[in-house]
Amino acid sequence: MKIAIVGYGNIGKTHYSILKKLGFNVSAVCDINFDRIKDLGVNKYTDYNEMLEREKPNAVHICTPHYLHAQMVIDALNKNVNVLCEKPLCINEDDIEKILEAEKNSKAVLGVCHQNRYNLENLFAKQYLQDKELVSGYGEMIWCRDADYYRADEWRGKWQTEGGGVLINQALHTLDLLIWFFGQPTEIDATISNLSLSGIIEVEDTAELRCKGDGVNFTFYATNSGAADNPIKIEMKTTEQTVCISNDKVMIDGVEHYFDDGVGLFGKKCYGVGHIALIKDFYDCISSGKKFEIDGKEAAKVVKVILTAYKKAKNQLKGE
Repeated sequence: MKIAIVGYGNIGKTHYSILKKLGFNVSAVCDINFDRIKDLGVNKYTDYNEMLEREKPNAVHICTPHYLHAQMVIDALNKNVNVLCEKPLCINEDDIEKILEAEKNSKAVLGVCHQNRYNLENLFAKQYLQDKELVSGYGEMIWCRDADYYRADEWRGKWQTEGGGVLINQALHTLDLLIWFFGQPTEIDATISNLSLSGIIEVEDTAELRCKGDGVNFTFYATNSGAADNPIKIEMKTTEQTVCISNDKVMIDGVEHYFDDGVGLFGKKCYGVGHIALIKDFYDCISSGKKFEIDGKEAAKVVKVILTAYKKAKNQLKGE
């Protein structure tokens, strides 16, 4: 398996480390900042199309800023190169359909990194709830991202390049889990605001969602204005029980179930531990011909919810 990586920032380095850990052959890495990759013992490029043409990889990992994802995914699929893309799949509605069309017409596999689905506590809760009727749910993400975080990369904090703020970046994974548990909402009410970063970023640092539909009933709160990073929390009520997920444990009516996959962290703590299991599964599916579950259609679900929320709430920000 000949593998290439596009984008060698924090998340690109994480993918590189995991691929090496799993014993895969990373043959090439591309980044517009050559200094980032100059010391890597692989073929190095600053143009991803040139890399695809010359290397002809079996798979490419797209670890670039949000606004670059869609076209890079489409270009790789059009060349029948398997693609593993970091979240979000894309940042506007038109690109969703373009990606799904390219996926349908390609011989290659598209996967998207919603790695929290692979955390053991979330897999346990998913299996436990599969034959139970969910009545309501609540998710919460309270983290801290200051001005220095947004100034570190010029694409952050802008509608055109990040596609939004806390909702499409940090909170996407928790919102994706709620959709995974409950299903796709058809009614979405949303508010967005800027509690601590007004004048620093043009996007939201805080968002609230209420999602409803056939069997869907959950609310969600996310902010980057916390005093520190707090544990993610998801609480779900069935007709008979309450299931709570936080960090590496699931609590069911007061009984705690702890999980430790033993693999440790790769990259930032906020990435969680799911990347290595997701990447391994992606290549197992390619090798066996089994369907990779988090494909374009599946990854588009949370993007559609987020874009709908923004459409309803974007004018709530000062200056909009």
